[in-house]
Amino acid sequence: MSYVENGKEFNRDTNYIETRITADGRDGYPVEPGRYRLVAARACPWAHRTIIVRRLLGLEDVISLGIPGPTHDESSWNFDEEPGGVDAVLKVNRLQEAYFARYRDYPRGITVPAIVEIATGQVVTNNYPQITLDFSTEWTQYHREGAPDLYPEALRGEIDEVAELVFRDVNNGVYRCGFAGTQQAYDKAYEQLFARLDWLAGRLTDQRYLVGETITEADIRLFTTLVRFDAVYHGHFKCNRSKLSEIPVLWDYVRDLFQTPGFGDTVDFDHIKRHYYEVHTDIDPTSIVPKGPDLHGWLEPHGRESLGGRPFGDGTPPPPPKAEEVVPADHWVPAQVPL
Repeated sequence: MSYVENGKEFNRDTNYIETRITADGRDGYPVEPGRYRLVAARACPWAHRTIIVRRLLGLEDVISLGIPGPTHDESSWNFDEEPGGVDAVLKVNRLQEAYFARYRDYPRGITVPAIVEIATGQVVTNNYPQITLDFSTEWTQYHREGAPDLYPEALRGEIDEVAELVFRDVNNGVYRCGFAGTQQAYDKAYEQLFARLDWLAGRLTDQRYLVGETITEADIRLFTTLVRFDAVYHGHFKCNRSKLSEIPVLWDYVRDLFQTPGFGDTVDFDHIKRHYYEVHTDIDPTSIVPKGPDLHGWLEPHGRESLGGRPFGDGTPPPPPKAEEVVPADHWVPAQVPL
């Protein structure tokens, strides 16, 4: 599957389906329990954000979750690891069917996360940055008791500013390294990535979280890239100045989040590695999935409690994941983390 265009810099298509699910239903899709299904591959960092936010806010019984397999072809993510290769609720083999149900000739990529209206089988939105913000601000009536405020109004300007820098240089920066079509494009992305990681390490040296005293949307957006860094981005995407585990502040920071309920228990290293190494055949033509890295370091103490901060603010940790959403034991079990 080709992602690298020789002679070109990687540019992400950020034109998404902008329909929103809101409390007032102004786009025709009102907030309503049981009406929608979130389709989110555990392999994908952009989808992983939605899984974490849904869990932290306690929306599991309100918005169901469909999990595609870790690989896909040029046309669509699919449900090949589900019984019969079919999503249990949407009754489709491929996510593409939900896109085509709404847009007969949908011209862009079939991406996750996507929210699908169950009754019609039609995709509502795949605008992943807005999905998590709407989970926090539009679905408040259905948040669990003790749900944290992941997007506090007083800090939204700073959260947005930090998140934009993280997206440009880190979230998307690793892809700009991996899919660079020229040496010049790769060199530029590489320098920007590690300059931003150094900036983040400096910011996090004396504060536990990116913005304020609690976990916010900004931390979630950074976490899903950092948790994949040593497993795939360091080698597969040539982001190899240093491993994350060799940047002490960021390594402690990401393990702090990993050991927080709602983070590590949503990580599937098996799906992550299989996706990148099997799908990106222009980078890894043999599709050989590496055995490493050793994952035991994720369980080691991080010591960041000494910086203060309250992970959930005035809220509480989420309960354990629903049985049907637990990461399979043979994918390495984050539940072993001493939560």
